[in-house]
Amino acid sequence: MGSLYILIPIAIVFVCIAIGIFLWAVKSEQFDDLERRGYDILFDEDDTKHKNAVSNSESIEKKTRNDKDSRNG
Repeated sequence: MGSLYILIPIAIVFVCIAIGIFLWAVKSEQFDDLERRGYDILFDEDDTKHKNAVSNSESIEKKTRNDKDSRNG
């Protein structure tokens, strides 16, 4: 029973650390584009269709970020 007085606060500290790391990852935009990096390994760098698709997705991503910024501020 006495060990619960030690284990429960330790568990709470671990949960707080995990939440902090998750919030940091969201704020630093670690989860913005999960699919494009996975597709990059499938295509050659000299493939023009792939280059066009990547540049198009980057321009769309910039536009959505600008839209989010204009709504927030």
